[in-house]
Amino acid sequence: MNIFRTAMFASAAALVASAALAEYPERDIELLVGFSAGGGTDVMARTLEPFLEKYIGDGANVVIKNIPGASGQIAVTQVAEAEPDGYTIGTYNLPGVMARTLDREADYTADSFTYLANVVNDPNVIVTPQSSSITSMAQLIEEAEADPGAITMGISGLGGDDHFMFIALEDATATDFTLVPFGSSAPTRTAIMGGHVAAGILNVSEIAGFEESIRVLAIASEESSEYAPDVPTLKSEGIDVVNGSLRGFVAPEGLSEEVEQKLMDAFRQTFDDPEFQQAMRDTSNPTRLSLGEDFRMLNNAQLEFAKRVWETSPWK
Repeated sequence: MNIFRTAMFASAAALVASAALAEYPERDIELLVGFSAGGGTDVMARTLEPFLEKYIGDGANVVIKNIPGASGQIAVTQVAEAEPDGYTIGTYNLPGVMARTLDREADYTADSFTYLANVVNDPNVIVTPQSSSITSMAQLIEEAEADPGAITMGISGLGGDDHFMFIALEDATATDFTLVPFGSSAPTRTAIMGGHVAAGILNVSEIAGFEESIRVLAIASEESSEYAPDVPTLKSEGIDVVNGSLRGFVAPEGLSEEVEQKLMDAFRQTFDDPEFQQAMRDTSNPTRLSLGEDFRMLNNAQLEFAKRVWETSPWK
């Protein structure tokens, strides 16, 4: 009798859990984007939105809400502090989100989130103006070695992937460049095209359409990129550096396993959809999927690297 009753209770609990999952989502899912409409992160979110709705199913309606400010910190803080019920998710940019926990007060930590999916891996590229006499990575390093500090290197702000790429490049090649930070990628790219800096660091998505003005010397990815197929990787040039901008999605920590799994399944199906992949190519967004625990490990690795940079070269 006890065994029978235990089995009945277990079955009832399973039915309740299934019913709760079937009911999700019962209302709109807010997707908080920490940057203005039209930027790279916003474009990624809006490209993904209809596919995510499709694969969540059950009449899901994802509503994008732009909350720009503090390099994405305002929005990601709101995600961290939201109820862990699956109705608030947000974009998540690395290394910036974790760097903000080092250079200012932050109301979140790496443990404040349920890591759903990273979908974009936008590798850094080392570039020079097309008008420059520096036409290869080997030549750039050779000239930097010959005259330390003489070569100016433009980047889009401190404490981000471009800055970390700069540090990693100097460390890996034992060279010294002169760092020239700008407020964002657009003025950085303009300065490079105009020859106001000798070289620069961008992301591969940021050179699309500017090939006549910008020469790409190398890309900081494990393998060659379809967005720059004729460009050598830094590794192939003997420089063991892989770095870039990562863009994904998180929910508050404490999300139920059922809702977490439903969302992760939807992200996986979205990523595998050929129409989604084509839409991302059309917007020059290089894709690479890391789900759940893999995404968390990726985040922790980025945080550890940011800590090492902060300890040796604090940017504020």
